[in-house]
Amino acid sequence: MSETASTRAIRSPHDRLSTTAPALLSSLVPLLSEWLPRQRWFAGKGRPITGFQLVSATELLPCAAGGATPGLLHLLVRAQQSAAPPGAPQPVPPEHPAEPATSSPTGPVASGDCYQLLLGVHSALPPQLAPAVIGRPAGGPLHGRTVYDALLDNRLCALLLERLRVPGRLGGLRFCRVADSTISSGMPARPITVEQTNSSVVYGDSYILKVFRRTAPGLNPDLELPLALARAKCGRVPAPAAWFETDPEAGDGEPVTLGVLQPYLSGSADGWQLALNALAVQADFTSSARALGHATAEVHTALAETLPTTELRRPQLDAVAAQMNERLVATARVVPALRPYCARLRTAFDDLAALGHDGRAWSAQRIHGDLHLGQTLRTADEGRWSLIDFEGEPSRPLAERRRPQPAVRDVAAMLRSFDYAARSGPSGGDPWSLEWARRTRAAYCLGYAEAGGLDPRSAPELMRAYETDKAVYEVLYEARHRPNWLPVPMAAVRRLAGAHASRGAAGADPGAGPDLDGADGRA
Repeated sequence: MSETASTRAIRSPHDRLSTTAPALLSSLVPLLSEWLPRQRWFAGKGRPITGFQLVSATELLPCAAGGATPGLLHLLVRAQQSAAPPGAPQPVPPEHPAEPATSSPTGPVASGDCYQLLLGVHSALPPQLAPAVIGRPAGGPLHGRTVYDALLDNRLCALLLERLRVPGRLGGLRFCRVADSTISSGMPARPITVEQTNSSVVYGDSYILKVFRRTAPGLNPDLELPLALARAKCGRVPAPAAWFETDPEAGDGEPVTLGVLQPYLSGSADGWQLALNALAVQADFTSSARALGHATAEVHTALAETLPTTELRRPQLDAVAAQMNERLVATARVVPALRPYCARLRTAFDDLAALGHDGRAWSAQRIHGDLHLGQTLRTADEGRWSLIDFEGEPSRPLAERRRPQPAVRDVAAMLRSFDYAARSGPSGGDPWSLEWARRTRAAYCLGYAEAGGLDPRSAPELMRAYETDKAVYEVLYEARHRPNWLPVPMAAVRRLAGAHASRGAAGADPGAGPDLDGADGRA
């Protein structure tokens, strides 16, 4: 368990821990080794931790012994893990399943993932903070005191808000605020406890702070894209009010985005729950889906106007198709039920590559990257849709998440989400639910085209390839984490494999295929 030469020691007014960083890390190793793998946001489940490196430490509140108030310590810790067993399949998951998952993906994660920890330190905790306890170090500068997850402590969460209200530097951290933002003081903090890959805190009914748990150098898309959309005056995405990051002047390399404060859309409901509610009472959802298509196209248009775009030609399309084929082969090794359909599914990827061979090219731009109903919100009063959570798939490298891609990828992912909703309820998969999915998917595509997005009917090969790739990922995910859900993506696999004969954009299953041949919703 070591501290690297580039470790940025804490810089507090009294420099309390600047000479004790090695002892601090050593004292926390036994606690973190047990606590970290149990967290839902820990990406390296299933592989033992072999060591830790302290990347940085900053004391946000004094952690001296005997204090009447809790101390607050910010750490960036690199968890070193053993490699995956030889011969184990290594598929690269393109994104999360189409609805909110109940656990984090546990695909391959490179050794040395860096995690952000906010640790409260106190001699004694009130009973309500018992679930937050990490442990009591047996030595080091925090000896004998209780160390706990500070993001479950309302008092310490309130301190984070105050730091964001006043821009500046502290130790290895830099706090930034948008010039015209108004952030009130004293708003009550309410931690959200249901997330998987990050942690969030709501302040009053005004703001929500997302704290990124797994970090990497560079600008996180969940800050970069909303800032770009704010510049474009796109009102479909809450504009960041403040954020914090590592201070590039305190260390080497690019700053690391650590957390983003955005307006909290109080009174809004997420699209996943709205869709399930409609299915439960057999209510039509086409007008909502059409409006959501409008919102998606508006966001894509604003991103294309604000950030660089590129074109995918033959070499790029060949590479994309090859990667999709690799994911299909790797998944089939793990999920035998997929194997009978591989040859027919592969035709979708071959057709995509053939576009480049015919001289076709497709525009690529920045996109959401992990779009599904759970990443959308609709206001109760106006029925206006917003898109949230632009981080992309956290298990993929940051550089890959920031790479321009066809906007159709987001559209295909949302179509899969409607299918998931239709097949997930008590009567999921019955004729009425499948018809609901067919009409809803068609309405979403229609709304997207009406608002200026690429008409999905004009890109059938692209649509089928990306929806097939998404379904393959879902098969892998469900097989690993929720085997009882495996029939949902397998139904899509059968439909998409059946589309081979007609080269339909996303299949001919009357229950779930996207209606790309007519705006009236008929296949």
